[in-house]
Amino acid sequence: MKKLFILLLFGLWSASACTELDIPPQNIVTDNDLLSNESGMKIYMARMYSYMPFEEFKYRPEQGFFQWLVAPGSEGTGEAINRDGISKAFTGEGDHPYWGNAFMTLRDANYLLENLPKYQSAFATPTYNHFLGEAYFVRATVFYALAKRYGGAPLVTKVINYPAEQSTLEVPRASEEETWDQVLADYDKAAELLLSKSLLSGYSNKYVALAFKSEAMLYAGCVAKYNQTFTDRLTGFGQKTNVRVIGFADDRWQAAAVKYFSEAYKAAREVMTNGGYSLYKKKWSATDREAQYQNMVDMFSDLTSPENIYIKEYVYPTMTHGHDAYNEPFIYKTGTSNSETCPTLDFVELFDGFDRYADGSIRVTNGTSNADGTYLLYDTPLKFFENAEPRLRAYVIFPSDIFRNREIEIRAGIYTGNTPISPLLADYSYAAATTGYDNSTAGAALLLSSTQIQTPVTLTNGKVMTPAGENGPFQGYGECAITGLYGRKWLNTDPSFISAEGKSDQPFVLMRYGEVLLNAAEAAVELALAGEPSPTGDDMLQVATVAIKDIQERAGATQLAANLSGNEASRNLVRKERRKELAFEYKTLWDLRRWRVQHEEGRDYFWGEYRDKAKFSNGSNYRFRGLYPFYSSVADKYFFDARFNFPAQKQFGYNVVDYYFAIPSGEVTKSPVIDQQPNR
Repeated sequence: MKKLFILLLFGLWSASACTELDIPPQNIVTDNDLLSNESGMKIYMARMYSYMPFEEFKYRPEQGFFQWLVAPGSEGTGEAINRDGISKAFTGEGDHPYWGNAFMTLRDANYLLENLPKYQSAFATPTYNHFLGEAYFVRATVFYALAKRYGGAPLVTKVINYPAEQSTLEVPRASEEETWDQVLADYDKAAELLLSKSLLSGYSNKYVALAFKSEAMLYAGCVAKYNQTFTDRLTGFGQKTNVRVIGFADDRWQAAAVKYFSEAYKAAREVMTNGGYSLYKKKWSATDREAQYQNMVDMFSDLTSPENIYIKEYVYPTMTHGHDAYNEPFIYKTGTSNSETCPTLDFVELFDGFDRYADGSIRVTNGTSNADGTYLLYDTPLKFFENAEPRLRAYVIFPSDIFRNREIEIRAGIYTGNTPISPLLADYSYAAATTGYDNSTAGAALLLSSTQIQTPVTLTNGKVMTPAGENGPFQGYGECAITGLYGRKWLNTDPSFISAEGKSDQPFVLMRYGEVLLNAAEAAVELALAGEPSPTGDDMLQVATVAIKDIQERAGATQLAANLSGNEASRNLVRKERRKELAFEYKTLWDLRRWRVQHEEGRDYFWGEYRDKAKFSNGSNYRFRGLYPFYSSVADKYFFDARFNFPAQKQFGYNVVDYYFAIPSGEVTKSPVIDQQPNR
């Protein structure tokens, strides 16, 4: 499927044969072979879709597409971290920027648009229109991928034949506004032409196009609006063309933001009203939290889910990925590195069901902060999470929870001192974030392990245990539960499954109905903030409120107590719900960029609620925290320490300039019309 074209016919050449030479070679696939029948179109579509910029199991934010070692959520967003170099703020795609691949796919889409009309009579009218709609959908999605990475892009909307005059070959970058307008126009044309149901699995349809449009227009609206929040505005002109390649004009951004938010809302509402999708609730029960949890586990692997709008399917052994091999708990290690997705305490704190200190952080002591009082004790680590949202448990493996019929033992160490137990560290501040655990701060009462190789010890209560359990975290070894937690979302749950690189075949849900509800809610609140009426004539804030409450109900979360309003508090509530619901789906890393909050040291507001910057940042960089279980041999109970991540300590930084990726330097150097980003 990833070949340029599948060779359908093979000819044998013989030097001694008596052959008419003025005929097409038999090993060349012609337009007539591909574009005159549905079988040929399947081949053409397979090529186009093979190179689509879909961010799923083969996408690594710091390295681009077609990768293997992936750990969703570890891109400096705070959802998760891991030990590897891919765990850093999302500022580019390394040696594999999307720029080059985009124009190859655009050529395929444009070629189809220009040449399929020659074969129109070979298809029924709805089928012919659908294939044209596919080309518009592909082109819109490629331009969307370019716009959210680079701002203004070269709007290549026709086939450029080679060789040609340089003036024909060189297409300068359009303005950012023109680029988003092209995305909008192409998604609209796709939705107009596409059938309501896909012709084949993996193809687009009317509602797929509308759902992607709603996401893209949210991005466009936010860029138009929130680029204005910076000193001197985040905008600029290309030096070669004097075109505003990033940002919006002073007299255009407000109208553009309203237009794009309106288009996002209209697209989402059409999917909600006519698409026939619904939230996945096959095992859901209003009175059974276990059923709510299991329902959300199942929804990501159920190909028949009514929530699935567009998914990337895998089939073993012909088309596979390696997500499990790299991300399952340490005890399942089969040779490759694993334990890559370790959710943070910061992420867990988004969810309901925990006792908290006055500042909103999760309580682990009976004092006023994690550095005050004495630790709260629990019979098992899992008891700490007993009231947590079922949705959180479906996304995160808690210490001592069951996964693939095994208890996932996570322990940072054993405390052998008497109770009550005072905080293990003398200083929990950002300045002391790299401080490890040792006996100097615990009265020689800690048993720890620096590696996964441990010697069991016999405790005074008669129990025989290893200091850090089966999964750690181990103080000097990064391949473990380095935050005290593991990611569960996307993992294969079959107890008989044995992972290896290239053995996983669970699908990746690229677009689902839950996101469409969130898109509608966010667009509605943004329009209300701008003082605009509903573009569809309905009560859009009521629509937004119901959408959020439906998602919260399915998740087992606390539902909104009042209707959403056109204010920043409501906007932040919607953002917070989005961060919770769409975690580990490659949505958050782009949301933080379009909201223009990634650079805010200490993560002020972007979690959806206020946090004290001084606690999480040194003024230029920031860190995330873990939640670490310890066993008390005297009390025969567990307690948790909340602190900055250890081991494989990660510190992140982000600058305003990083909201737009740099154009590949080679493209700028060789082209008389392609500009580098302003200020780079």
